[in-house]
Amino acid sequence: MRIGLLLGLFAFLAACSIEGRTDLKDPPVPLGQFNLGHNVVVAPKAVQAPLSRSATEAEMTEALQSAIAQRFDRYEGDRLYHFGVSVEGYSLALPGVPLIYNPKSVLIINLTVWDDSAGRKLNDEPEQITVFESLTGETIVSSGLTQTKAQQLENLSINAAKQIELFLVRMRDEEGWFGGAGAAEAETGETGLDAAVVVPASQGAQVPREVAAGTD
Repeated sequence: MRIGLLLGLFAFLAACSIEGRTDLKDPPVPLGQFNLGHNVVVAPKAVQAPLSRSATEAEMTEALQSAIAQRFDRYEGDRLYHFGVSVEGYSLALPGVPLIYNPKSVLIINLTVWDDSAGRKLNDEPEQITVFESLTGETIVSSGLTQTKAQQLENLSINAAKQIELFLVRMRDEEGWFGGAGAAEAETGETGLDAAVVVPASQGAQVPREVAAGTD
């Protein structure tokens, strides 16, 4: 009976993992005018937690950029917005002893969203997002035992991209981002940028220096 329950649990967790990834096959959540321009990810100051596998800046930025592009390149709004993302800290679980030491992987990022045509950032303070690895048949024991470093980073990056989407949906509803409710009030705010770094609204626009720096 215990074996049957355990097998059922693993099957359920595997199904949860599949469902979480296949939401990309569904129509994207409406985000009004949103169209992703620059997808900038940096990690020069990422803090590695104790008892964590090491990851290079390139490994982290490439995994995040890929997951963000996969989720947000689906949007085809008529107004460009840029992401400035910085990796603040991470932990990639090492092999542990189940039930005694069962480490989990974690990723902490800061996100700033820029309105291209207005030449300003939408959130004055970076939004900090903390994500954990998905609970699956592999990670319930320890992803350090069952996954490579690349798989751990991919898992965390997919979850981070999803959390970014949820944040944008909330800001659409609460602050009128992307032409959502209250957009008229949002448009009256200060630009927060010097005119020298205003970027024309075109796909060929250069990356604003603040975006290129991440979330400064």
